[in-house]
Amino acid sequence: MSIELTKHKNSIALLTGQQSDHIDELTKGIGIHQQVKKPWLALQQAAKSAGFELEIASGFRSFDRQLLIWNKKFNRQLLVKDKNNQVIDLSKLNDKNKVEAILLYSALPGASRHHWGTDLDIYASNLLPQGKSLQLEPWEYQSTGYFAELTQWLTEHAEYFGFFRPYDIDRGGVAIEPWHFSYAPLALQYQQQLTVTLLESVLTKADICGRSAILKQLTNIYKRYIMNINKPQNLGKHIE
Repeated sequence: MSIELTKHKNSIALLTGQQSDHIDELTKGIGIHQQVKKPWLALQQAAKSAGFELEIASGFRSFDRQLLIWNKKFNRQLLVKDKNNQVIDLSKLNDKNKVEAILLYSALPGASRHHWGTDLDIYASNLLPQGKSLQLEPWEYQSTGYFAELTQWLTEHAEYFGFFRPYDIDRGGVAIEPWHFSYAPLALQYQQQLTVTLLESVLTKADICGRSAILKQLTNIYKRYIMNINKPQNLGKHIE
């Protein structure tokens, strides 16, 4: 189902996380796109009826916030893990390989889908064991994880409300993220508007670690980590 974009349609600032007036805050620190609020609340209510207390771990994320995460990982102030949940020793990698290692789980600042407010990292608070902290790692959502039942329920029902998993399988880019859901009617349009040229113009001015290595391989990054996602079908039947 098509949805008309807001007045911010062609805004470079919106696409790259440098503005937030399209965001509604749901709870302290958690915001989503104004046009995503209604379908999210509908999905949340349906999940509650099925026995899941659905919550958002991360919604809108600004450029500055993504930049902070990126730079801390690049400088080894935050851990960087591989697909097997093993910590990568970035000190042994050149800048090109550092960039690729970080991109496995962390988006390039300016290119995060969270900038749009259309993408949500979600979990069920009532399935998280007491005393355990949410990790947002694949094992939590797989067959023996805390959220295995939630994973199955979302697989069967999320698309009805317009949401899909952009990173549902390993396509050689971003690793599998079973917690990450995207509101297709808006997100797919924003994705098409985000070009290599636009990203280059933003990153050239940013104080981002590894900038030279990033810009040299930006076209490949764009194809492999930004556009290389799940292509959803038959979404949004519930949306009015």
